[in-house]
Amino acid sequence: MNDKYIVYFISRTRKKMISFIEKQLLENGLDGLIPSHGNILTALYENNGKLTMKRIAEITGKDKSTITPLVNKLLELGYITKIKDQTDKRVTYIILTSEGNRIKDKYKAISNEVYATAYKDFSQEEKEIFLKLLKKINNNFNSTT
Repeated sequence: MNDKYIVYFISRTRKKMISFIEKQLLENGLDGLIPSHGNILTALYENNGKLTMKRIAEITGKDKSTITPLVNKLLELGYITKIKDQTDKRVTYIILTSEGNRIKDKYKAISNEVYATAYKDFSQEEKEIFLKLLKKINNNFNSTT
């Protein structure tokens, strides 16, 4: 195998996965959502539907400046709301609305379809090795940023 194509294949795979997710979102009537919203929704679903912006940024590994427009779009779509902390007005909580909770099953079904497609014909051992290698590549770039 010619290893000089690794960046090409990572890039192409990312593009195909994003297209796949966008198609799934449209087919499931989740217009307005984009793949980047998935990390925020997942963080909220896994944390009782309530997190600070700072914590969302930590969980998703993104800057608050990147998270802010995504959160604002979710707010506009009615999937979340913002509430100031009663004791510390500097802290804002992002909370799932009933609409945000209503789409949870659709969202999880899309996530499951993404994983099923991505790991089709992978053994458990191959999944573990693949993840380990991707993490290794990712970590190699940590020292360069």
